[in-house]
Amino acid sequence: METLLQDVRYAMRQLRKSPGFAVIAVLTLSLGVGAATAIFSVLDAAILRPLPYDQPDRIYAPVTLAKEGYTQPFSWLSFKDVRAQNHTFAALSGVWSFGSLNLETPSGPVALHSVQGSDNFFDVFGVAPILGRTFRPGEDEAGKNDVAVLSYSVWQSDFGGKTDVVGKTIALDGRPYTCIGVMPAGFRFPLSTENAVYTPIHPNAKWIGTRGTHWLRTVGRLKPGVTRAQAQADMNTVLDNLGRAYPDTDGGRRLQMISLTDSVNGDTNGPLATLSAAVLALLLIGCVNVAGLLLARGVKREREIALRAAVGANRIRLIRQILTESLLLAAMGAAGGLALAALLLQAMRTFLIHALARGTEVRMDGLVLLAAIALSAGTSVAASLFPALRLSGMDPNQALRSGGSAGTGRAHHRLRSVFIVSQVALSLALLVVAGVLLRSVAGYRSEDLGFDAPHILTEEISLSPGRYEYRDLWADFYRPMLERVSHLPGVAGAGLNNLVPIQSSGSNQDVHVTGQPPAAPNEVTLAESRFVTAGYFDAMGIRLMRGRMLSESIDLSASKNARVVVNQAFVKKFMPSLPDPMGQHLDDSDKPDEKTELVGEVTNIRQSLFDPPMAEMDYLITEIPPKDLPSYAMATNLIVRTKGDPEAVIPELRQVFHDIDPTLPFRAPMAMDEVIANQLVMQRLESWLFGIFAALAVLLAVVGLYGLISHEVEMGTRDIGVRMALGATRGGVASMVLRRVAILLAVGIGVGLALTFAAKKLIASVTEIHFAHQAGLLALLAATMAVAGLLAAAIPVRRAASIEPMTALRME
Repeated sequence: METLLQDVRYAMRQLRKSPGFAVIAVLTLSLGVGAATAIFSVLDAAILRPLPYDQPDRIYAPVTLAKEGYTQPFSWLSFKDVRAQNHTFAALSGVWSFGSLNLETPSGPVALHSVQGSDNFFDVFGVAPILGRTFRPGEDEAGKNDVAVLSYSVWQSDFGGKTDVVGKTIALDGRPYTCIGVMPAGFRFPLSTENAVYTPIHPNAKWIGTRGTHWLRTVGRLKPGVTRAQAQADMNTVLDNLGRAYPDTDGGRRLQMISLTDSVNGDTNGPLATLSAAVLALLLIGCVNVAGLLLARGVKREREIALRAAVGANRIRLIRQILTESLLLAAMGAAGGLALAALLLQAMRTFLIHALARGTEVRMDGLVLLAAIALSAGTSVAASLFPALRLSGMDPNQALRSGGSAGTGRAHHRLRSVFIVSQVALSLALLVVAGVLLRSVAGYRSEDLGFDAPHILTEEISLSPGRYEYRDLWADFYRPMLERVSHLPGVAGAGLNNLVPIQSSGSNQDVHVTGQPPAAPNEVTLAESRFVTAGYFDAMGIRLMRGRMLSESIDLSASKNARVVVNQAFVKKFMPSLPDPMGQHLDDSDKPDEKTELVGEVTNIRQSLFDPPMAEMDYLITEIPPKDLPSYAMATNLIVRTKGDPEAVIPELRQVFHDIDPTLPFRAPMAMDEVIANQLVMQRLESWLFGIFAALAVLLAVVGLYGLISHEVEMGTRDIGVRMALGATRGGVASMVLRRVAILLAVGIGVGLALTFAAKKLIASVTEIHFAHQAGLLALLAATMAVAGLLAAAIPVRRAASIEPMTALRME
């Protein structure tokens, strides 16, 4: 212990004597460790930490596929058959988690997430409530399903955490529900859902009466001893039996067993792995940088180490002294890294919450702190190991005789070259990924979506069914609301749509146009379907190409035929050879006078940011019979096109909603630019992080290049003096050093591009790099790296050119 304290005191004196070295080394470690700690915090929450359920490895979220291969959930009747006939699930629950509901409180209405499950929903997760109970068998049947279980967050925020809430009647969606329980703080399903209320399934009457309506997702717990393969085989056997019994609706369907962990992580595993690789690259750059600094510093200390060895210090003692200095640097680097990680996580918080199912759980806990300390110590020790072994193993007599020639050997030159090439190569690889990502995100945001996003505002509307059960939705709410909104100052158009473009897609149905050839086997004949008001087209800026727009005055007639407006993609997909598709009918009814009629063709808009426009049919929402209207219009979206800033109309919009229905919660409206940004949240997070990592990598590479070239010039002062004494010009000396720097940069850039090409598969989870099509961008990034490297070498080059020959020759 006494020797250790002596080593620490000596190390502190050495660092105080070299403040520049200490600051650069600690800063380098802090940057690498901070970035790595932040990403490890994300990995810990998103992947490493077990799901908050009992035996989560036994919980699966089966995915069912239609015979054509696309994802197609269960119908209510098929689900009940599968649940009854399978032999491998201890509990298989249906789940509907895409809705919301309104809670009425003394302080006003509150919008909450609605999660509906079959009566065995909580049996799947094996988590007991902290108050009351969960669903009983049969409580998903009509007349028994008006019970609710509160999430912990709702219990705390809206009921004050009072224990007498169990057994009380609460108003949800304008109807009385009995609160039967409260779940613990860690329980959430889906994991991305905060502020949820869990109720038994309240299915739409039309949805539960037909096998052709596929809407119900499932989650289940396997019986003890059952494997994934056994469960998948059993479930597919059940689906085969249903397919033979009901070939039109269940024929050819297959099922894949997806673990709940994989279902939660979704498409984030690949990007997180790539981000981890980027952090590893940044750590390697930092490690090489610190190793170069220690090596350069070690050369200056060769005579000191030789003297210590000459007076009796053995090799282990010398290595321990050098490693003690490194661990002292590691402690300071860990402290700086933790501070940087905290800042990064705070800056990433909004991204993480939207991008990851468990984004709210990302935090720096004890495990993360230990990882940061281990990373810092490991990086420091790895960086100092070679310098320590080299210094401790040198011959004292040779070191004492070397004088000013220390560090000028061929081995030192090669080692410095390897350091420089490694830093440049890794930095360029990060720079390329960041550059391609940034261009990709910018490309998505500049795509022609078919509408003017900066001037469009969306507002989610979720009416309380209990309040409108015996009322005319259209006359009592929607018509007066649209009338008032349309006349607000700054509003250029307003309408309704049940699914916001870009934000929501996937409500579709199989389509065949009367008189057209039948579809080929396994051909996907889906078209997106939307329910809109007549003002929606004007609000979105959708233009008429042929025929006419939907109109209440024309289409609310005595005719039994529904009318629909289709987009250009629909015409191209289903009627490519017809000169005029207007007046055609869909084969959606056995009675000719009830088939849907096509009355207009409009311009395309994008339903998804990542796909070309899909075939779409727009129905007039007011044409739906009054008895069916609540099924489609209870939850919808207001689309408002403004003349100026969309945010400016929000206060007046809030007042309109409050005046018409004070029990309706006003959800925060979103500008379409924000909708688009939310769809790109993972890409934005990746580009933001890669941009930071690339900037840090280039900064570290520049610092490392500057330090190593400066060291090389300093070690080569005698050699340069001799050259100049023999007639070399200052320009010749400068060009000699620059030529060496340029060669090293060229080799580093070449290795970096080769490394990027070799890692294409890993990078593909984040962005696609096309070397042929993106040659200009890659050349620009390589040139940026080269210029940064040459600028870093400018001061050492100038110093080399300004060496005085006589002064250099007198040095010893």
